[in-house]
Amino acid sequence: MQRILILGPGGAGKSTLAASLARKLDIPVIHLDQHHWQPGWVNMDENAWNTKVAVLAAGRSWVMDGNYADTLGLRLSIVDLVIVLDTNRFKSIWRAFTRVLGSYGRTRPDMAPDCPERFDREFFVWLWNFPRDTQPEIDAAIEKYVSPQKVVRLKSDAQIAAFLRSV
Repeated sequence: MQRILILGPGGAGKSTLAASLARKLDIPVIHLDQHHWQPGWVNMDENAWNTKVAVLAAGRSWVMDGNYADTLGLRLSIVDLVIVLDTNRFKSIWRAFTRVLGSYGRTRPDMAPDCPERFDREFFVWLWNFPRDTQPEIDAAIEKYVSPQKVVRLKSDAQIAAFLRSV
């Protein structure tokens, strides 16, 4: 496994799993949020973003986390494994909320510089609607680009822990 992509809702544990897998496999970790956001939570220009993701994905090995639908096809077409964190929305929202409380005003290690943790109503609305709006888009892209043998769906912390032990 040289190229592993982790997808799922915010608060599901994508960045934590990515960092753990990267350490375990001794390969680079790529948190797409670190590359997408500019200081002050400004989105990167679309053309620059697409180029950036293409350069990052061209690496020989990585564990990458982040959904970013506009570049999903590129990334899915070259992966060895896709891990979908399929946690329930209440758990994701709760984790995102406690993350905001615990890190408010500070930039997390998996985020871009000068993007301090904040309460963002739009983000929580996106999280609530993730199963209806975003997950079907991700599932359709996975079905289009990735053979089923390369997809692992993890629904609980216990399944995530067991998967990490098995690697």
